Amino acid sequence: MNGVITSRDVFANARLIWREFGFRCLMRCLWCSVDPHRNTTFLDVAFRK
Repeated sequence: MNGVITSRDVFANARLIWREFGFRCLMRCLWCSVDPHRNTTFLDVAFRK
């Protein structure tokens, strides 16, 4: 387990992410999971400053 966001994880948990963290966080997660040059964890995306 390396903690990096995958598109599979985001799609499987999309409703939960939207409900708990909001639409913007869901969109950032989708963007980070699709971008091949970016290895980001969920916590980096959800609690971004």
